[in-house]
Amino acid sequence: MRLMKCWPIPEKNAKKQVRLKIIARIGFLVILSLVFSNLLSNRVSAQDVTIRSQTNVVLIPALVKDAQGEVVYGLSAADFVVEDDGVPQTVHLDEVPEAQPVSLVIAIQTGRRAAYEFPRIQGLKTMIDPLFTPGTVRVAIVEFDGHVRLARNFTRDESLIADDLDGLQPGDGGAATLDAIAYSVNLLNQEPPERERLLLLISETRDHGSHAKVDKVVSAIGQSNAVMYALAFSPGRSNVLDTFRGVNQDEMNASPDLLAPLIMTVQAMRKNVPSTVASMTGGEYQLFTTRKKFEFHMNDFDNHLHSRYMLSITPKNPHPGLHQLRVHLADPAKRTVLARSSYWAESSK
Repeated sequence: MRLMKCWPIPEKNAKKQVRLKIIARIGFLVILSLVFSNLLSNRVSAQDVTIRSQTNVVLIPALVKDAQGEVVYGLSAADFVVEDDGVPQTVHLDEVPEAQPVSLVIAIQTGRRAAYEFPRIQGLKTMIDPLFTPGTVRVAIVEFDGHVRLARNFTRDESLIADDLDGLQPGDGGAATLDAIAYSVNLLNQEPPERERLLLLISETRDHGSHAKVDKVVSAIGQSNAVMYALAFSPGRSNVLDTFRGVNQDEMNASPDLLAPLIMTVQAMRKNVPSTVASMTGGEYQLFTTRKKFEFHMNDFDNHLHSRYMLSITPKNPHPGLHQLRVHLADPAKRTVLARSSYWAESSK
């Protein structure tokens, strides 16, 4: 047998090969790390861009009616014109799922002479029953007189809502409507963003006893995507003065031109809170004097619930404060648009 002679690798060369292997592995890990770092950086950058692009998006639910008051369907983004403080904007039309989940707050006045209206709104529990059918609606009840309280937090149980409406009790001599709206908007803002947010307000036209500052409430409403429907009653003339306390225009850091829309909104609030807020959010406002009229308007509320176009605009560098929106059709053709009339932009500082 022929023996093969094996020559041992010198110790110096062996160490050199080990070092080369270590360096190669380190190099591979460094390259791998750089690749992952680059991917992560790109992902974060993309997220940053998305966040920035969503910051100034203004959602504008819009209801279109014809001359007979019937809902108009089948319109596209090109059919709408949206002006932000008089400046035309690019309009986007988002698809709204047929079974979009809804969060609804029903805010009911119980103070002052509201108890006289209880028999007229008795049909409310029956009128909202169809809303529960799809299983996507959550309802909360807020009651208010001189104070605001959460009678029922969001629930899908219609029997609980019916019991609460059956159990309405007369309140004190106040009607803190503005406080109730601020409370309800805050409640809606805590709901998941994918849910449509609605406020149904049943109250008299004027506020009596709110402590909320009007400019703060206007700001909260302007930043919210909630739509308010108002069914108002008139209890007759009242000698009680409106108590919109804390509105100090000198404290607001804005030029007279930018402040004008806020002043006009505050003036309108003094005359009719439900009507002004409904207009701000693009909702509907109706007066009722009988049970029949109340149920007729509630039927409209049910029918219009899922009939709105979801428009949106992205204003560039909007000035802080209240913005006036004007939404109309390029070709009106005796059709009217109900859409929010304002929004509030926060300072970037």
